[in-house]
Amino acid sequence: MTAQAISAPTGDSLDSRGESQPAHWGGVFAMTLCVFALIASEFMPVSLLTPMATDLQVTEGMAGQGIAISGAFAVLTSLSISAIAGMLNRKTLLLGLTALMCLSGAIVALAPNYLAYMLGRALIGVVVGGFWSMSAATAMQLVPTAKVPRALAIFNGGNALATVVAAPLGSYLASIVGWRGAFFCLVPVAVIAFVWQWFSLPSMHAKPRAPGSGNVFRLLKNRVVALGMLAVGIFFMGQFALFTYLRPFLEAVTRVDVSTLSLILLTLGIAGFIGTSQIGRVLEMGFYSTLAAIPVLMAAIALTLMAFGASVTITTVLLGLWGLVTTGAPVGWWTWVARTLPNDAEAGGGLMVAVVQLFIALGSTVGGLLFDHRGYQSTFAFSAVALLIGAALVLLTASADKERPT
Repeated sequence: MTAQAISAPTGDSLDSRGESQPAHWGGVFAMTLCVFALIASEFMPVSLLTPMATDLQVTEGMAGQGIAISGAFAVLTSLSISAIAGMLNRKTLLLGLTALMCLSGAIVALAPNYLAYMLGRALIGVVVGGFWSMSAATAMQLVPTAKVPRALAIFNGGNALATVVAAPLGSYLASIVGWRGAFFCLVPVAVIAFVWQWFSLPSMHAKPRAPGSGNVFRLLKNRVVALGMLAVGIFFMGQFALFTYLRPFLEAVTRVDVSTLSLILLTLGIAGFIGTSQIGRVLEMGFYSTLAAIPVLMAAIALTLMAFGASVTITTVLLGLWGLVTTGAPVGWWTWVARTLPNDAEAGGGLMVAVVQLFIALGSTVGGLLFDHRGYQSTFAFSAVALLIGAALVLLTASADKERPT
């Protein structure tokens, strides 16, 4: 989920640890490289749908289901990983997930048919769900209390960098070595991350948990949490219904060549990086109003693309604006988790991972079906409607938040 799915650490967990704990910054940076490879792997298909569909002899909508299936398996993993994490050394589990990422990249790059491609995408979903659900708890074991926010920020740096370069780099590499070569280029990066983590991560034994603490669904009894999770889910559904099918839209409607396509995607990525770096200040000016304004602006962009998508200049500007406002939303929603569940943020983070990945899968699935059978206009219209519903749910969440006892 996209990625920027980093759950905030719980106050109780942090307060119980002493400052004498050594800082394993090598492990932090090794995991950051793993984050980069993971996010790049997850969303690489966005810029490669057309050549993948041609080679695998399927429609572009079917190729886009590779993102849907990874989201579905991320959901299943995020809901079950806590039980596994409670039995295994965290280092062993992280190394296993990184090895699985290497295997996924190789399977996709060498896939002889559509079924093998989908198998590889399912495996990357397992890694996404497992890795992000464990990220905060791992940071707490790697560095002292006061350094945990910095460690999480470094993790997010790998995420942001991958968000910027994955789509344009994938498009560029595919023009040189083909889409299979573009995927295979990520395998050595994952191997390096595996080796680096092997040597830099300390042994991290599982800690005892209170009975029932792993049941994330109990949080949905809180009306604010239930509404907020629905709001963020609908937001990501609307985002990925459109975002997944940008390449075929740009090729068929805007009629750009590969070099222009890479430039447009790079513009989107750079704008997203700027948006991520500035969103904190905007959220301070109005938290829920900002979370509601973002999907409204994105819906307006989706509708404008339907009208002016044939213009390269207008489309580039609109997609730059899309990147600028879109990437700030995950930052805002993870801040919301920490604010709403200050003593249960890790469980809230696990639930958020499941919700986001589920709705990413739904969005890319519905968007693909509409793209194949009704054309890009129906896909973009669906995205706009979903985003507006998400904005309305943000306002309901804000209202419920005001009404709850302090």
